[in-house]
Amino acid sequence: MSVAPQKILLVDDELQITRALRHGLESQGFQVRVANNGAEGIETFRTWLPDLVVTDLAMPGMNGLEVCSRLRQISEVPILFLSVKGDEATKVKALDLGADDYLSKPFGMAELTARIRALLRRTAPPSPAETPFESGDFKIDPQQHLVEVRGKAVHLTPKEFELIQFFLANRGRVLTHRAILLAIWGSNSVEQNEYLRVFIGNLRKKLETNPRAPKYLKTEPWIGYRFDPQ
Repeated sequence: MSVAPQKILLVDDELQITRALRHGLESQGFQVRVANNGAEGIETFRTWLPDLVVTDLAMPGMNGLEVCSRLRQISEVPILFLSVKGDEATKVKALDLGADDYLSKPFGMAELTARIRALLRRTAPPSPAETPFESGDFKIDPQQHLVEVRGKAVHLTPKEFELIQFFLANRGRVLTHRAILLAIWGSNSVEQNEYLRVFIGNLRKKLETNPRAPKYLKTEPWIGYRFDPQ
């Protein structure tokens, strides 16, 4: 039985770039559609329901940040940003809005494809064999993509859910920045500590009673983090 190709939506106003990316991704077996602006991207997403969105940050009209914000209101689809190298503040804002990864221009087709495949693997539906488990104040159900804290359901993005799964699997242990980045974002991101700063901050807002004095997700200065579900 054949498997349907995974669907990638490209949102970018630079036709030369989208033409090259479309050709490269289709040669790797993906099904690709292109939207030339943010509004068109949202409409195409609603009607086509892609498996992953690649969007440029800088576009006239609705930019990539607004595209991400609107998509996160209706979907948890993986979102990969393309951005100008060095624009760190905007990248952090994109991650804060719910983006899963970003790639700085210029980049190679091989790296883009690898990032896309990694995101698709990490956000794939969990195996039916995965069963819910509880630890301290936390209950996690991989099949339902559900986390409960003190009996209350908490909504997490796919990347946040993957991160809390990793922390729960290593509860009580001190995890280095590098170990977390390698496990969640892969070897190309082991020096990108801004990933952690944004996602740890988001998790604390959602999980902690007082994010400024975390009870569960604790910082180990100069080393990393330790998760104690209590």
